[in-house]
Amino acid sequence: MTSDSIALGAHFSEIASGYDVVLSDVWGVIHNGLEYFPEACDALMRFRAAGGAVVLITNSPRPTESVIRQLERLNVPAKVYDGLVSSGELTRGVIRSRAGQTLYHMGPERDVSIFAGLDVAFAPLERADYVICSGLFDDERETPEDYREQLEGMRARNQFMVCGNPDVVVERGEQLIYCAGAIADLYAGMGGEVLYAGKPYRPIYDEAMRLAKAAGAKAGARVLAIGDSVRTDLKGAHAFGIDCLFITAGIHAEELGAREKPDPAALAKIFAGEQPKAVMRKLVW
Repeated sequence: MTSDSIALGAHFSEIASGYDVVLSDVWGVIHNGLEYFPEACDALMRFRAAGGAVVLITNSPRPTESVIRQLERLNVPAKVYDGLVSSGELTRGVIRSRAGQTLYHMGPERDVSIFAGLDVAFAPLERADYVICSGLFDDERETPEDYREQLEGMRARNQFMVCGNPDVVVERGEQLIYCAGAIADLYAGMGGEVLYAGKPYRPIYDEAMRLAKAAGAKAGARVLAIGDSVRTDLKGAHAFGIDCLFITAGIHAEELGAREKPDPAALAKIFAGEQPKAVMRKLVW
């Protein structure tokens, strides 16, 4: 299906009946970090009311419970979803598997909940066995290049990095903010070893489907991913073998020409062979 097979502004109700499970991105689909999107939440609640299961799947570098509390603060209704899985929760699993090793946390203080309840031994960067990267220390002022010298030192010591948020950028309001994925990509480009805990990699999808089955989804369920990132949502859906509904008014909005009316040629260019099932400006029923 081509990117303009379903016109921008189409409604989720036009394709919803073809699916039993939705794996929906969070940031960029149901909120932008500052406010929630009522129409998107309504669409997911209608899907659930018709018998579908909704699992939120996010690259947030925080534990599941921490993400849920954030949704509550943004007034996202609890009836929007059946379950939630975060890259932060998968990162916690990696930490548990490396018990007895020291780690260095590269990221802002607000992400320390990722270590809550775990037996963690912290160490300075120069002496840590490995690094957990959850983001930039100051994501409103810094760029990944500010970390090059530290990453070069890590590479010289062959330190392993766990990327707790594979996103490169995320929207905060209408501003794009660098995420841990941008630092991890820079380190990987230097030859450093990186484990990306989240989309587009399979473990987070496997966990999401486990939650969907717990919510009543049957074997052979028809699954749709919804997201606004080519790198994580579209690529991850294709790798997992499921359809993707692509939202244009997210992190790619500016490169697509406009938030309200994206350029079809720009859409075709960013998809580059990995076509979504449908394209919508925002998620609406």
